[in-house]
Amino acid sequence: MTPKNRTVVVVGATGLQGGAVTHHLLRGGWQVRALTRDPNGTRARALARAGAQVVRAQMEDVASLTAAAKDAWGLFSVQPTVGSPGTSPDFTTEDEVRWGVNVAEAAHAAGVGHLVFTSVAGAERHLSEKVPVNLVSKWRIEQHIARLGLPATILRPASFMENFTGGYALRNGSLSTGIAPDTVQQLMAVDDVGFITESAFRHPEEWIGRAVSLAADELTPVQVAAAIGKALGTALPYVRIPIEAIRDLSEDFAYANEWLNERGYRADIAATRRIHPAAMDFSTWLERTGAAQISAFLDSAPTTGQGA
Repeated sequence: MTPKNRTVVVVGATGLQGGAVTHHLLRGGWQVRALTRDPNGTRARALARAGAQVVRAQMEDVASLTAAAKDAWGLFSVQPTVGSPGTSPDFTTEDEVRWGVNVAEAAHAAGVGHLVFTSVAGAERHLSEKVPVNLVSKWRIEQHIARLGLPATILRPASFMENFTGGYALRNGSLSTGIAPDTVQQLMAVDDVGFITESAFRHPEEWIGRAVSLAADELTPVQVAAAIGKALGTALPYVRIPIEAIRDLSEDFAYANEWLNERGYRADIAATRRIHPAAMDFSTWLERTGAAQISAFLDSAPTTGQGA
């Protein structure tokens, strides 16, 4: 049953996930408080034009978060990981955990009726195996939410398809990552996380207390490159970055790639489709939005050293 209080606070509203959640909530008739540190920024102004109430708040400031969450029914929480766009060079996993804890504390203090937190697939395996540090940080936030006894839903998406739209993966006219050419990687579109989040707020009796891993497709990087090339009408080879080259930059990032090669997310794709039958596979995502985003990035990148 949809709650009578139709106000939802969206943390990180100007980011990819927060923006998708805000879009689906507004389309669903919710009143959205879009939190941002810069209400005058381009994305914040766009959210205001779309109908969101833009509110200044910072994840390092619990008081601002608590004030923003006052009298709201729901709150969506997502934190950046190390290296995420917009984070400072000295941003650490401890910062990520602290921000996630602050948001949970604010939701608790404000008496929010439903918290939806975006974690990552595989975070729950932290207790049984060594997982990458970004999974550990999400797990720690999950555990704080549980200790507070918050009415919560945990969403654990696999890698985002949007990771292939910029310099993270597109370099020198090729697709380049540390994943082995024949390793299958699970993928999820950010927009579909937004759809599922709105559904969770709309049906709290079905979602509170659940932790769900999400993936809608699985492809090798060679298949990803071929699909992108087909959508753009051009050749896009896949070039694997040697793990040792990654290790020279970051031991943690090297281990994350090794973990993906050897173990991976293991989300249940069939279960995701039972939740959201229209969740996009990679080809559908390319057709709807992905190819245009990739093309725009390639057109704006230098002719040499694309994405470097």
